[in-house]
Amino acid sequence: MIRVNVNKAILELVEGDITTQDTEAIVNAANSSLLGGGGVDGAIHRVGGPKILAECKKLGGCPTGEARITTGGNLKAKYVIHTVGPIYTDGTDGEPALLNNAYQNSLKLASQHKLKSVSFPSISTGAYSYPLNEAAAIALQAVINYLKTHPDIELVRFVLFGHKAYLVYEDVLKKLQTQPEQDRKR
Repeated sequence: MIRVNVNKAILELVEGDITTQDTEAIVNAANSSLLGGGGVDGAIHRVGGPKILAECKKLGGCPTGEARITTGGNLKAKYVIHTVGPIYTDGTDGEPALLNNAYQNSLKLASQHKLKSVSFPSISTGAYSYPLNEAAAIALQAVINYLKTHPDIELVRFVLFGHKAYLVYEDVLKKLQTQPEQDRKR
């Protein structure tokens, strides 16, 4: 596990299972229907139970880059923030901006609901084929940028499935910490 301070918040990287996290909210890498799927989405719906799906049905879907919030059902987390990351084609179809928006909009929902802690998976890097290195850089920078101006969130945890994903995020975070401030804003 790695912990770094960003403004008044803690940013953590852990290897593990998103469905077991005790943060106030966990983020679901959902599809646009919000009706469940494979990977993280399927696991959250399986562990969280039918209450999550019932609330998702009322929401009527979620466009790519946006986020919606439901109960956590049977999860330890009180809430699930569902966000839809982009399907990666070649990186020139707006994917970086959409992925950034998925993280930013998830955090905005957390702030609106006065949540202090959120756990994220690595959005779009499974079935949606976003290259892990590129996705990690976008994810970490999006969260860091948000935390710098939103002291209401005290903990953001990236819960990475598998040691490879953890090592990639760890490497990217170390590089971001050593870059001069002006280079990170580009």
